[in-house]
Amino acid sequence: MLNFTANLSLLFTEYTLINRFKAAKQAGFNAVEIQFPYDLSVATIKNKLDEYDLKLVLFNVAAADLLQGGEGLACVPEKRDQFKQAVAQSVNYAELLKPEAINVLPGRCLDNSRLEYYLETFYQNLSFAAEAFLPMGIKTVFEAVNTHDMPGFIVHSGAQMLKLIKQLNHPGVFIQYDIYHLQMMGEKPEDFIAEHADKIGHIQFADCPGRGQPGTGQVDFDRLFSVIEKSTYSGWVGAEYKPAGTTIESLVWLKNYYKINKL
Repeated sequence: MLNFTANLSLLFTEYTLINRFKAAKQAGFNAVEIQFPYDLSVATIKNKLDEYDLKLVLFNVAAADLLQGGEGLACVPEKRDQFKQAVAQSVNYAELLKPEAINVLPGRCLDNSRLEYYLETFYQNLSFAAEAFLPMGIKTVFEAVNTHDMPGFIVHSGAQMLKLIKQLNHPGVFIQYDIYHLQMMGEKPEDFIAEHADKIGHIQFADCPGRGQPGTGQVDFDRLFSVIEKSTYSGWVGAEYKPAGTTIESLVWLKNYYKINKL
C-alpha cells in the first residue's frame, strides 16, 4: 500500500493555507507537503500538524522569483549568499517541523552562454544544503522540471538527475521524482522508478498533460502506482496536481486506490 501526501500548495485551495490542514485530514490524508511554508510561522504550522495529527513530509527551500518567471536562487552565481540565507530559514523550520525531506529547486538559466556556470553553482549549493540538513536526519532532494512550463530550467531529465547524484556522491542527497514533469519531457516514469528507486527520496504526481488529477490526462495511474508498490521505494507519494473542480471531487483516484487494494 502506498502512503500519499496532499500538497497543500495546490490542493484544497478553496481554503486559506491555514485551513487546508483540517481539509486534508478530513479527506483521508495523514501527511501533507507544502511548496513554500514561509507565509505561516513555524509555530502556527506545528500547531496545525499537532491539532490534526498530520505529518509534514516535505517543503522547499525558498526560491525567490522562480515562480514569477525569474531564475530562482539555487543556480544563480550572484545569489549564493541569498541561497545560504534561504537554507538557514529552512533549517529553522525543519528544527520544529521535522520533515523527511527538503527540496532544492535547481532554477533557470535565462542566458544559455552561462549555463555551465549555473550548473556548477547549483552543484555547490546542493552540496551546501545537504551538509546543513544531514545532521538533522533530513534528506536533501532536487527535481527535474519540464521546459515547456518553465523554459530554461537547468535540470529537466532523469539522466541529468542521475548524473548529479553520481557526481555529488553524498549520502543525504536524493532525487525528487515528479511524474508530471518527466512525462511532459517524453520520459517513461515507470521505467525510471523501477530501475532507480534506491536513488529516489520523494515522488510527486499529476496527470499529463494539464497537471490535473488522475484520469484527466494520459497517464495510466493503475499501472504507475503498481510499479511504485513493487519497487524498492518506500517513501511518500505526493499528490501535487491542480484539481479540475473542487479538491474533494478530484479525489476519486484516492478512493479507488484504497478500494482496489482492500479487495
